[in-house]
Amino acid sequence: MTTWRKSSHSGGATTQSDCVEVARLDGTVGLRDSKAPDAGHLSLSPAAFHELLSRVKRHDLDT
Repeated sequence: MTTWRKSSHSGGATTQSDCVEVARLDGTVGLRDSKAPDAGHLSLSPAAFHELLSRVKRHDLDT
């Protein structure tokens, strides 16, 4: 069974907030929308996931 996790900063299970969940999948990292968990997920290599997190922390993706 896959265990999906979300950030403790997301406000918890009762708060309606925009959130992404993450899980370890067979050699990849899965990302999905916490509000639509049955809609599928995006799979990234561990290196690509690390790069994504680095860019988010540097605010490279802010619009």
